[in-house]
Amino acid sequence: MKYIAPENKLFIENRQRFVSNIKSNSIVIIHSNDEFPKSGDALLTFKQSPDLFYLSGIDQEQSILILFPDSPILAYREVLFLKQTNERIAVWEGHKYTKEEAKQASGIESIFWLDEYEAILNLLLNYAENIYLNSNDNDRYSHTVPYRDLRLALDLKNRFPLHQYNRAAPIFRKLRAIKSEIEIAQIKTACQITESAFRRVLKFVKPEVTEYEIEAEIIHEFIKNRATGHAYNPIIASGASACILHYNDNNKVCYDGEVILLDFGAEYANYNADLSRSIPVSGRYSERQKQVYNAVLRTMKFATGILQPGILLDEYQKEVGNFMESELIDLGLLDRQEVLKQDSAMPLYKQYFMHGTSHFLGLDVHDLGNRYQKLEEGMVLTCEPGIYIPKEGLGIRIENNLQLTKNGNIDLMASIPREIEEIEELMNS
Repeated sequence: MKYIAPENKLFIENRQRFVSNIKSNSIVIIHSNDEFPKSGDALLTFKQSPDLFYLSGIDQEQSILILFPDSPILAYREVLFLKQTNERIAVWEGHKYTKEEAKQASGIESIFWLDEYEAILNLLLNYAENIYLNSNDNDRYSHTVPYRDLRLALDLKNRFPLHQYNRAAPIFRKLRAIKSEIEIAQIKTACQITESAFRRVLKFVKPEVTEYEIEAEIIHEFIKNRATGHAYNPIIASGASACILHYNDNNKVCYDGEVILLDFGAEYANYNADLSRSIPVSGRYSERQKQVYNAVLRTMKFATGILQPGILLDEYQKEVGNFMESELIDLGLLDRQEVLKQDSAMPLYKQYFMHGTSHFLGLDVHDLGNRYQKLEEGMVLTCEPGIYIPKEGLGIRIENNLQLTKNGNIDLMASIPREIEEIEELMNS
C-alpha cells in the first residue's frame, strides 16, 4: 500500500453499525475480491472489495471476515481469516499482513490463517439461524462474470440448505452512502491529489501535445502523492473526442484551437475523487468556447445550490434540466418554440446533455446509495453538467465533489480552478 492507512476506529464503528442492522442470531460472511488472470501466469492488479475494506480495513487478496455478534464463543464474534505468508511468497510476492498488523489495521482481535476457515465456519454455523452473504447490487452493474461472492454463496447454500439466507448488500447501500469524518478525510486527500495533478496539467498543455502525454503527467502526480493510482480510466479527450462520454483511447494529438475535456480522479486509501475540467489547448478560449463553457458553469453553480439534504435526485435532475434547457436556447442550440412542444418524457436538452448531473461517490466512483430516497447529510456526490456539440467538435464538462451537510453542501474541490480567467491565467503564467 502506498497510502497511509486510516485509523482502525473507522472500521470498528462500521462493523458496529452493520451488525446493528442484522437479525438476531445471524452470521455475516464477507469475502475479498477475486484475483483476475491477465495472461499466462500474470494477474491483473488486485483491487479489494469495497465492502470488505469498509468493515475491516484489510487491503489484501484471499481475506474473509466473519461477524457473529451472538456467537456463544466470545472470541468468534469477529473473526478475520488471512492468507498465510511463507518464505516463497515473501520472495515472489512481497510482504503480507502479519496477525499483529491485521489486528492493528482492523481492530479485530481474532485473526486466523485461511486453513482454519472451514473448521471455524462449520462450528459457528451450528449456532446461527441466519446467514448474511454479499453480492454486487450496484444498480449500474449487469452480472456477466461469476465472481467470488456468488460462487461461494452457491457452494454454501448447497452445503447448508436449511439456514435462512439474507442479503448484506441492502445494509451496505444504506450505511456506505453516509460518510463518517474519517471517510470524508480520505476523500479530501484524494481531491487534493487530483488538484495537484490538474494544476500540473495546466502548466504542461500546449499545442501538439498528445493526450497520452497528459495522462502520463497525471499519473506521475498521483503516484508521487501516494495515491494508489487512477480512480477510474482517465478521459483525456481533445476536440470532437470530448463528445464521446467514456472516451478512453487518449491517443490523439491536441491541436491549437481545440478544447480538451479532462475527466480523472485519484484513488487514495480506496476512496475516490472525480474531477472534470475543459481547458483550451492554446491557453485561451475562443468566444464560442467561452459561451458554451460559461453556460455549463452557470448550470453547475445552479445545480450546486440545490443539491442538499431532502431533495430527490429525480426532482433535482428535472430542475437542472430545465435550467440547462434555457442555456441551450441562449446558445442557439435549441429552438424555444420546439421546446414548448417537446415530449416531456424525452426533453430536447438531452441531445446536448444526455447524462445525469450527480452520482454518489466514495469507495466506488459510482458509489452505493439509494437514488429513489431523499438525500441525507453525510452523503458525497458529484456535480457534473456538460454540453456536447459534435457538429462543432466541442464538448464541455465541469465536475466537482460535494459533501452534503445540514446547512447545504461543502465543495471538496472548491480550490480547484474552474473559472475561465483562472484557467487562462495559470496556463499562461
